[in-house]
Amino acid sequence: MTSGMDQIEPLYSTLGADPLLAEIVDMFVDEIPDRVERLLEQLWSGDLEAVRRTAHQLKGAAGSYGFETISPFAAEVESAIRANEPEEAIRLSVKQLVELCDRVRHMPRGT
Repeated sequence: MTSGMDQIEPLYSTLGADPLLAEIVDMFVDEIPDRVERLLEQLWSGDLEAVRRTAHQLKGAAGSYGFETISPFAAEVESAIRANEPEEAIRLSVKQLVELCDRVRHMPRGT
């Protein structure tokens, strides 16, 4: 029997194999845990406007660094807050975004 963690596919940048962009993509990957932590702290403190801003920034940055898969999830968080959706819906959107961000990995080198 395998755990759910064994089945999680890593998420790599579509730009990570480009030698001219690999370094800045790696910097973005290194920043993801801090961005997720900030997002969760904002959510836990009830500062939904800060959550919306952070999700908006993540939406743009993720797409720029080749993680286009993340952008729609970040946009969903932003949209849920703008639409004054129930807190449970916002929390679910944030949870999905965080789970996706947790899959972000550095591109394997030398393979």
